[in-house]
Order: sequence, then C-alpha cells, then structure tokens
Amino acid sequence: MIVSALAAGLCLAGAASPAFAKGGAKADRFDGNWSVEVITESGACDRAYRYGVIIQNGQARYAGGGDFTVSGRVQPSGGVRATISRGDAAAQVVGRLTADGGGNGTWTTSGSTACKGRWNAERRG
Repeated sequence: MIVSALAAGLCLAGAASPAFAKGGAKADRFDGNWSVEVITESGACDRAYRYGVIIQNGQARYAGGGDFTVSGRVQPSGGVRATISRGDAAAQVVGRLTADGGGNGTWTTSGSTACKGRWNAERRG
C-alpha cells in the first residue's frame, strides 16, 4: 500500500533539488535512524503506521525492504518535500525535521487510492 511507502521512505526524504548548506548548516545533520508515524485523516488508507527510516548524507530510505520508488532529500534547514510511488499510486510529502530530533508534516496520495494525513518523526539514534 502506498501509505506504507509514505511512512517508510518519503516522510523523511526532502526536496528533489540538491541540498546546499546555508550559513554553515550541514546537509547531513539529520543523518541517523528515525521512527516515523503516519496518520490517515481522510480516505480509505489504513489509520496509522510506524516505520523506521534511515537518513544518510541527507537522503532518506526505508529501514526495511520494499518495491517503492523514493525521490528527494532532507534539506540542511530540515525542510522536507518528496514523492514516493508504487505502481499507479504516489504520495506527496511536505514538512520539517528539527535539530532537537523531531519533525512533522502532511502527506497526500494520488492514483487509485486518495488519502491525506499527517506524519510525526523522532530521531532514534
């Protein structure tokens, strides 16, 4: 299901453009293990998910396996904007990670299942 991919890969993937350090911000300051909770607020997607995500060099990936396509990066500012897809379904994710190890934002799907909701993240390592 696309929401699985959303939680796993995209919640922490950021904008597809390269991340540039501003004012000394490091592109990899969000690297590490994160736990992401995805909550569906409307649509026929499952109510909630929690998944592990690994961020390395500003790029996010699901801590498990999967047949999802993830595109995007976490910006040095913590900004998150990304897309994940599986088959004809796709999810758009926006939000922000914070230096204190948290983050949140929103997501929407398109394709055969239309859903939207919010996500929360916590650094785990």
